[in-house]
Amino acid sequence: MSIRQNMDVDWRFHLGDVADAGFMGYDDRAWRVVTLPHDWAVEHPFDPSHASGTGYLPGGTAWYRKRFELDESVEGRRVRLVFQGVYKHAKIWINSNYLGQHAYGYTSFSFDVSEFVRPGENVIAVRVEHNDVADSRWYTGSGIDRHVFLEISEPVCFAEHGIFVKTLSAACLRVEYQTHGAEEVRFRLLDAEGKEAADIRAQGEKGSADMPVPAPKLWSPEHPFLYTLIGETLVNGQTTDREEMSVGIRSFRFDPDQGFFLNGEPMKIKGVCVHHDAGCLGAAVPKGVWKRRLLKFKAAGCNAIRTAHNPPDPDLLDLCDELGFLVMDEAFDEWEGTKNKWWQGHNVYPPKHFGYAEDFPQWHEADLSSMVLRDRNHPCVVLWSIGNEIDYPNDPYVTPLFKEALGNNDANKPAAERLYDPRKPDAGRLAKVARELVEIVHRLDDTRPVTSALSFPELSNHTGYADALDAAGYNYREHFYLDDHKAYPGRVILGSENSHDPKAWYAVRDNAFMSAQFLWTGIDFLGECLGWPVRISQAGLLTLAGYEKPLYYQRKALWTEEPFVRIAVGDGDSERHGVWNEHFRWTGAPGQRKIVSCYTNGKAVELFLNGQSLGKKTLSDADGCRVCWEVAYQPGTLRAVTDGGEDELSTAKPAASIALLPDKTDIFADGQDAAQVEICLLDENGQPALDEIIHCQIVGDMRLLGIENGRPDDLTPYAEAHRSTLDGRAIAYLRAGRVPGSASLHVWTNSGLRASCVFDIKLPQND
Repeated sequence: MSIRQNMDVDWRFHLGDVADAGFMGYDDRAWRVVTLPHDWAVEHPFDPSHASGTGYLPGGTAWYRKRFELDESVEGRRVRLVFQGVYKHAKIWINSNYLGQHAYGYTSFSFDVSEFVRPGENVIAVRVEHNDVADSRWYTGSGIDRHVFLEISEPVCFAEHGIFVKTLSAACLRVEYQTHGAEEVRFRLLDAEGKEAADIRAQGEKGSADMPVPAPKLWSPEHPFLYTLIGETLVNGQTTDREEMSVGIRSFRFDPDQGFFLNGEPMKIKGVCVHHDAGCLGAAVPKGVWKRRLLKFKAAGCNAIRTAHNPPDPDLLDLCDELGFLVMDEAFDEWEGTKNKWWQGHNVYPPKHFGYAEDFPQWHEADLSSMVLRDRNHPCVVLWSIGNEIDYPNDPYVTPLFKEALGNNDANKPAAERLYDPRKPDAGRLAKVARELVEIVHRLDDTRPVTSALSFPELSNHTGYADALDAAGYNYREHFYLDDHKAYPGRVILGSENSHDPKAWYAVRDNAFMSAQFLWTGIDFLGECLGWPVRISQAGLLTLAGYEKPLYYQRKALWTEEPFVRIAVGDGDSERHGVWNEHFRWTGAPGQRKIVSCYTNGKAVELFLNGQSLGKKTLSDADGCRVCWEVAYQPGTLRAVTDGGEDELSTAKPAASIALLPDKTDIFADGQDAAQVEICLLDENGQPALDEIIHCQIVGDMRLLGIENGRPDDLTPYAEAHRSTLDGRAIAYLRAGRVPGSASLHVWTNSGLRASCVFDIKLPQND
């Protein structure tokens, strides 16, 4: 039977290049022991000598090595080494044998190592090269930042990605399969209780078989029901290989006039774009961190995720299956032309020009195929995207059709960079490349449409780029929706990237042909920052620590119906409300002018200060679920009341206690299990207190992975065990060791407050 062995623990790591480290006998005992996923960049201080686009954190060249044992049963079996992601330019050895390299940092790759492994000790060596950190417009991370597996099977087995499940109808699945030498295959479908729902057999090494499913339970965001498909290869009636995967039965379609339909019912896609980092964790993000984020998105009415702008960690797609999120799975941010990479602040010239474009000509088919083959069995995935803003004007593609052109955020672009320059690559090339990429996807998956996020559709409509797509994604081009719907009958149009402006949502809500909106972004992320000392993009609904911002509650008001109201306070800069200057904080000097916002899906809001009414206001679409009062500050309590809900905000006082809120206290002693602890400073009334510096210490076999507060300009190195709170809060991430027993997190402030949280470290359930 097949064995899938997790290989994440007990790697040796060295930052810097080393001669002969690919040799099996190399002495690595002085190297540091790390657990995967691992991102070395966040272990170092922020430094303005690094690129602003990637968060002022370093790259470099590094080595990883792992020793592991295999028994005699490995002889004569198939063995595959699988990497889910390495950023970037990885070279791989096993037992001194060079296997090859992989350039892209976001796609999974594997090697058949059957002839190289042996009973007894084996050694994997990985060289990672990421020297040009100005190679991206957002934080990438550096290292083996996703899981690694060893897959061991009998010679007769399923091929890699050898099972593909399609929904033919609500009552029938089609299973396409490919094996190595099987005479017969069997597929069984089990429901959530483990009861068999269907069973089919088929003959031959490869082929397909239809599987009727009586009384199926359908997958949807509201009811994400998952079956388990068990596939077996058979020789002389005996099972030689067994694979399991989750399956969701659902049908969907994008109609050019009526929008998106799931299981025959119309649905508006309410999506957010997400990058892959989690602040202090860098690109090595535990699954539980993504779950916390997704649950908050779900509470705001979100039902979709766009993986901007690269294939995601498979853990994220598993969670989208389990929790019920539709997904636009995206491959690339650039093709043959290298985009501007900011290294001194966003849109600060001159840029640098490193990136995936240097690898695209050689690697694009392998990388796009990797994404589709790996992810095509996820019911959550409803769109493949072959690229983001590839047609961004003058970056680098140009056209004589436009003498001068600006992109989405080019207000400060130098005049020379706005003008047509025939020495730059012609945008007409994009249509040819798009057709090639779409054909690759269709060859591997004929069940989902292919889109691309267009930043310049007014050009791409003329070059043929838009026509090459099954669905045209428009980035920040809401004003073209109606005209292009009329001009290009039969075209599916969706909002692939949109601002938080409520009007952008109304353009989807009020037009039947518009199926989707994807907000930029769901959560703040490292990089793409304005300049030192700000290290992050502040575009999210959630802070980098995963806490709700005022924008979150505006979106919740737009996307949900259960009544609520939320108060936030700013300094009067209404154009930037919810980004950085508005907080859930009632503080100030007596008489100081404050702008008090109330976000609500109610019809009217009345605001009180210390029990005195400041007036009642009704809402309309023009308000975008937000109404404001100008208020002279005085200590006390703000209270907002709406039909069905109310909220209070009191003057923050010094901290009187610390509340520690772990997501779990039972941890597995496997060296990998992670926990999240929300750290909340509370005043004497139990309300969020004034900010202080917190210190963390672990006692027992656990490790502090980092502390995040979400503050954009906090340059405290992530390796430190102390950090200020933001709005009285921060979050600490911990990882268990491998020794069962008790461990504890101790937190204290400079003012002398203390709190502790105890964890029970248990042996894994399969031990």
